[in-house]
Amino acid sequence: MASDVWTRAVGLSAGYLLDRVFGDPVRLHPVAGMGNVAGSLEKLLYRDSRWAGAAFTTICVGGAIGTGYLCRRGGAVSVAVATWIALGGTSLAAVGERLGEALAADDVESARALIPSLCGRDPASLDSAGMARATIESVAENTSDAAVAPLFWGAVAGVPGLLGYRMANTLDAMVGYRSDRYLRFGWASARLDDVANYLPARLTAVLVLAIGPDRRSGTTAVRRDAAAHPSPNAGVVEASFAGVLGVSLGGITVYRHGTDSRPVLGRGAAPTVRDVQRATTLSRQVQLGALAAVAIGQLLVRTAVSRRS
Repeated sequence: MASDVWTRAVGLSAGYLLDRVFGDPVRLHPVAGMGNVAGSLEKLLYRDSRWAGAAFTTICVGGAIGTGYLCRRGGAVSVAVATWIALGGTSLAAVGERLGEALAADDVESARALIPSLCGRDPASLDSAGMARATIESVAENTSDAAVAPLFWGAVAGVPGLLGYRMANTLDAMVGYRSDRYLRFGWASARLDDVANYLPARLTAVLVLAIGPDRRSGTTAVRRDAAAHPSPNAGVVEASFAGVLGVSLGGITVYRHGTDSRPVLGRGAAPTVRDVQRATTLSRQVQLGALAAVAIGQLLVRTAVSRRS
């Protein structure tokens, strides 16, 4: 047990460094491969039914976890590679920064072209202010989904946890929408993603409150506003970002599959280009804080196990 904990701590740290240095692979990204496999299976299993969706989710996530078990023998190297595969924090922050630069240069078309890399909103529906808000909300939510959650599940379950989580999160992005096609078929994937992100989202919020510039406002925003959000996890993270940055998030949100009216998170002014830059900086800091938190947690577990032996 103690050796497993040490292996995970070393592997997670190495994988985080790989992500910081190289970001996501430009070609043949394994997560894209996961999506392709899931897409092919969806064509075979799709029915307008929760049962069909549950079978689809079980096969995809179970297959990813099983693959993780087969790869465990590689030790810290396997954990490092799986961590690099599962993480997307560096690319997230880089896209956020590029979008902020485009908005600062008043290059609206270039900014719109980057929006699909962050979220599923309709770029044509967004002006500069809308893109600033969308960027901060997406950076906030994906700081949890693409960085903190993989590190959390890697610490808890090693390579199977990393690959299983990444597949679950990929399925949510593919079929977890409340559209006519996926309302029932995507239900199981969406609920599994909610469960998988419940603790990581709250860890993310704690780190945001600890690192961000206005802890008191962030705490108030989480307590007052987070529960009104339709997502049990995105609301916590987005409210924490809104509070510590002193901005207001939420409002009418246009997706390709429909329009949502999101609750207001935070009580500051509408976000500006400068706030986009502050959000991406905060995201990078939280990602590093998450690595420190899970590494310390692993070492504490190792120490406790060693004392019992």
